[in-house]
Amino acid sequence: MFMNSIAIIDFGSQYAQLIARRVREAQVYCELFPWDAPAETVLAIQPKGFILSGGPKSVYEPNAPILQRYIFDSGLPILGICYGMQALTHALGGQVDASAKREYGPATIEPLMPSALSVLSTVWMSHGDRITHMPEGFIALAKSGNSPYAAIGDMQRKYFGVQFHPEVKHTPHGAEVIKHFAVEICEAKPDWTPASIIEDTIRRVQKQVGERRVLAAVSGGVDSSVAAALVHQAIGDQLVAVFVDTGLLRQGEREQVITTFRERMQTELIAVDASREFVQALKSITEPEQKRRIIGEKFIRVFEEQAKQLGSPKFLVQGTIYPDVVESSAPDRNKAERIKTHHNVGGLPEDMQFELVEPLRYLFKDEVRAVGEALGLPEQMVWRQPFPGPGLGVRCLGEVNAERLERLRAADAIFQDELSKAGLTGKGSELSQAFVVLLPVNSVGVMGDQRTYQEAAAIRAVTTEDFMTADWARLPDDLLARVSNRIVNEVHGINRVVYDITSKPPATIEWE
Repeated sequence: MFMNSIAIIDFGSQYAQLIARRVREAQVYCELFPWDAPAETVLAIQPKGFILSGGPKSVYEPNAPILQRYIFDSGLPILGICYGMQALTHALGGQVDASAKREYGPATIEPLMPSALSVLSTVWMSHGDRITHMPEGFIALAKSGNSPYAAIGDMQRKYFGVQFHPEVKHTPHGAEVIKHFAVEICEAKPDWTPASIIEDTIRRVQKQVGERRVLAAVSGGVDSSVAAALVHQAIGDQLVAVFVDTGLLRQGEREQVITTFRERMQTELIAVDASREFVQALKSITEPEQKRRIIGEKFIRVFEEQAKQLGSPKFLVQGTIYPDVVESSAPDRNKAERIKTHHNVGGLPEDMQFELVEPLRYLFKDEVRAVGEALGLPEQMVWRQPFPGPGLGVRCLGEVNAERLERLRAADAIFQDELSKAGLTGKGSELSQAFVVLLPVNSVGVMGDQRTYQEAAAIRAVTTEDFMTADWARLPDDLLARVSNRIVNEVHGINRVVYDITSKPPATIEWE
């Protein structure tokens, strides 16, 4: 466990994960805990300070989240954001009241004295309550047109509160405020780097598995590859990588994975062709969650079979990352709404015979890539397009069968080829993820003066920093035209191409 950290107490904010991102961008480790997490769980990371997130409730509502006593007893610095500020004020005897005029969106604040807030002017507000009387010992640090106490502080105890959200991009320089709190006020050392992540992970993996053999589930994607490389760094030849061809892979993926692991990484790799089994198991299944559960269970059953042939190793490496955990609403870390079941989080069978080794479980995608580069993995692998664990099974909407999968594979390969030619993939590209979705929708078309009635394909391309939120990519018109033209002309069975211009939220990046 990393012992130079900030504990983030989550009161149900939609921005809680962004707070964690900003702290880690300052190279300080942090962990996110539900507001009612036991003191021993939170204090186990030996935090240097606490950040209290926003939340949807009023401090006066029945069963509203409250600050636990241990936070004050610790004597550590506290930064309350939005609801966190109100909860801090309420707990220390101040007054919080409903505001006659709510503030949602951009607002202008005026710093009242020299401080880290002096870099701010425009901020992002999202609140219906406000502080009307500060607790004893506090002074006003900033005000806005609707909030006389837009920021407050008790300099002696190092307690601070801000009514706005410094963690969001809509608050320019807000990240500097969070960094100042973590590094200058809490005196946390900015040593959360790829090298330190690798060192800490190696130590934890070695402690978990000892001298026993370990299986690694690899798909060729960024996450599973970096996870396998990390564990290989920790235990060497104790690791056996297993690659399963599910029949749900992209074009050329099987060959690329085998070459990378065996020749570039010098890792023992067993390749299993289970494509017929997976496709058969998905026959007539159209409901997305059911697809994910079937694929997740089938994965584990294949690995259990391989384990028997390898002497039944107890441990299985998976490339689970933090957004997977958040979206699947893992009960040990948060109380968020379940968006979808990731096959390697909520989709695992209850009677699974493995103990999981998840070295990336609380890393964001950019951190995973930084670690991959530090480990010396090929740039092509580290910066390749993300690919969901269930593969094309959740990009082939409706029924999954061999014919539709081949159709989707061909269309996606065309899209990737055109993006590559345009220089829109790889390191440095603003494009974060791009793929084709095959829709279970037929439409009328005309080809060679003849009527067609064929399927439609949707193009999805997004930009994002952390995959928790995303915006649709503004791809050039001529690129979209070439992709559409090639797909319709070269892929039998598709006669219409559409472009998805929906952000996340309200949509997710994947369609299923």
